[in-house]
Amino acid sequence: MRLFILTFALCLVLPAQAELQYRLQPRQIAEDVWLLEGSTDNFDPRNGGNIVNTGFILTSAGVVVIDSGPSRRYGEAMRAAIAEVTDSPVIKVLLTHHHPDHVLGNQAFAGVPIAALAGTTELLREQGDAMAENMYRMVGDWMRGTEVVLPNETLQPGLLEIGDRRLHLLQLQGHTGADLAVLDESSGALFAGDILFHQRALTTPNSPGLEVWLADLERLEATPWKLLVPGHGPLSRDSAPFEQMRDYLGWLDGLLRDAAASGADMNEVIQSLIPERFSGISLTRYELIRSVSHLYPKYEAGQLQRVDE
Repeated sequence: MRLFILTFALCLVLPAQAELQYRLQPRQIAEDVWLLEGSTDNFDPRNGGNIVNTGFILTSAGVVVIDSGPSRRYGEAMRAAIAEVTDSPVIKVLLTHHHPDHVLGNQAFAGVPIAALAGTTELLREQGDAMAENMYRMVGDWMRGTEVVLPNETLQPGLLEIGDRRLHLLQLQGHTGADLAVLDESSGALFAGDILFHQRALTTPNSPGLEVWLADLERLEATPWKLLVPGHGPLSRDSAPFEQMRDYLGWLDGLLRDAAASGADMNEVIQSLIPERFSGISLTRYELIRSVSHLYPKYEAGQLQRVDE
């Protein structure tokens, strides 16, 4: 009887575990450049946290990976997907920033240099364990066995030459305070990380300020890109993602300034009307609530007059 119960339990568990497959499909977007595109949904057990765009570039020296994804399981699936495209080894992983959906696949790249800006490594050291625990709560068993692995190489902004490829590394700040964008000179593909969202509302938990983010967008748009790969949302061959980001950031900044000037409390601000032109952007209400909680206290503080003035 005990054997029957154990067998029955395994029959229930194993199919469920077997379904936890990312089934990543690399899509070639330029010569020797591939994209693994995630959904624009929120973290959910149904998607395993695969809401992020990752990618890889094939050089004459090997494969350069851009972001490792939200879990160990994702990183392993990514390595398998790369192996379907090329026999060349993975020789470097570049991390655009420290948020969990971009870095918790690092375990799958043991023995490979994992490179990031110094600020990204420090933020991951400070926040990584808490972010990983939160991911476990949001997507469950997809995260099983996932642990934080810190970068082991520090990037400097400027030109990075790998094999026959010249990668321009841009150090930015608007999303987390330590943000990397990667421009592949050969193809003009710009991996913008989460400085650029497209058709998905931006997230602000570590942003130093919307004015900083807007300045980053101006700098990025001035680069000689031909193809935009946002951290979240569909890629683009025109400037639509920049236009959408500037519009949304400008509206959000104005909303928070006006609300603070009028003395509105946080509960009032999160119920603000979202303009119709943003109706096609995923998760606008959800992210507005989060952005108000992250940013509004600073706007309120800006309205306070010093008592000694």
